[in-house]
This record gives sequence, C-alpha cells and structure tokens, in this order.
Amino acid sequence: MVKAWFMDNDKEKDQRLEHHLEPVQMLDLDYLDSHGIKYWLVDADNYKKEGLLDKIRKERGYSYEDFITVSPEKLPNYEEKIKSFFEEHLHTDEEIRFVLDGSGYFDFRDRDERWVRIAVEKNDLIVLPAGIYHRFTLDTKNYIQAMRLFVGEPVWKAHFRPADDLPCRDTYLQSLTTM
Repeated sequence: MVKAWFMDNDKEKDQRLEHHLEPVQMLDLDYLDSHGIKYWLVDADNYKKEGLLDKIRKERGYSYEDFITVSPEKLPNYEEKIKSFFEEHLHTDEEIRFVLDGSGYFDFRDRDERWVRIAVEKNDLIVLPAGIYHRFTLDTKNYIQAMRLFVGEPVWKAHFRPADDLPCRDTYLQSLTTM
C-alpha cells in the first residue's frame, strides 16, 4: 500500500532518503485524492489474469504502454536522466506509472506549495494529474521497473517550473477548488 508524507526541505541530504519531517506527518489516500492523485493496488505478478489493470485502462482510456527500468546499470545516461527526473516539472497529460518491481518516490507540490513524498513499490499504480508540479527519484535501492501508460501517443515533454502559463496548470489549479 502506498505511503505518503510531508517532506523536510533539507537539500543537503541525499534525495533518495525518506526526508520525513520531525515529527513525522503521514498522509492518507484521501489527501492524495484531494490533489487529483489516483492510486490502485494491482498484482504485478498476475495483472494479465487479474483484470484490474485492464479495467482501469478501459475506464481511463489508456491505449499505449511501454516499460522503463531506472537503475545505474539499465538506464542509458543514468546520472543525467535521474537529475532531470528530479527537477520540478509538470506535464500536459497525466503521468501514469505501474510499478512492476523495485521502488522509488514521486514528490508533488500540494495546494499550499509544500512538498509531499509518495513512496511507490511493486504493485502500486499511481496517476498524477496533468498540470501538477512533481518530480521523481529512486530510493536507496537504486532500482525501479515500471509500466508507463498513456492516452493515445506518448507525450514525453516535461515543462520545468515555472510553467504556470500552460492551460493544463490553470485547469489543475481550478480542479483543486472543487475537491
């Protein structure tokens, strides 16, 4: 089950550490949902037979998939890529990741501009809405394998902050007032 918490702002510590506040301030799925973040627990070893992933894909219109392995041994230009993944950005489409193996962190800015860290691991399927500022990093295990899902053809462009002039950002911010 996914775990989330408010992060400290210690930029001196390794980004792959948990970065808990003192005292720790854990958050629940309702908090993530209030920011448009969706979560499902899907059996990564049996998702083809289980049917839940197919149901989610059909309901949300995910028609394209590919796979990524992020580790120093598997990802070309690893250092450059992991650095760019951790730079605060948004996308004009949802970011959908189904973790097949390993673990990592998605961080996002909440409505009060606080960083929230979401720990994802095998069996977690997470959807970050278009227009949300976020970033990704591995944890200290330095390995994650994920299925990336898209509506239609994949859109790979990250819009680094500031990108407040994009319509998806305005749409996202307006959605927060109705949640």
